[in-house]
Amino acid sequence: MTIWDGVTNPVAVRNLREMTPGARLIIYETGDHKSAVGTASVVSVEGVDPRKPLVKIKVGKPLPQPISLAQIKANKLFADSPLVRIGRLSVVPLTEAQYKALAGE
Repeated sequence: MTIWDGVTNPVAVRNLREMTPGARLIIYETGDHKSAVGTASVVSVEGVDPRKPLVKIKVGKPLPQPISLAQIKANKLFADSPLVRIGRLSVVPLTEAQYKALAGE
């Protein structure tokens, strides 16, 4: 288990606050690679400080192959996703269909 912290963008912070225990996540690597690389799940969300919610996550498993941002952008399921529309947003919601597309379900 690990704590998701260091998020400062107000929209990303709001997205963290809206998470619920059990929610499934896709871990997306930023930097040079920009790709979805694995799964995780939310263990708990504590909002004592609304500007810095404390989200504990449990690491899942790596994806069989990383999925690059270019591949995600090419998938019509993500046309309206903040993941492709707002490049600097570190925490974005996914629809169930988007999650399944990335997780290979």
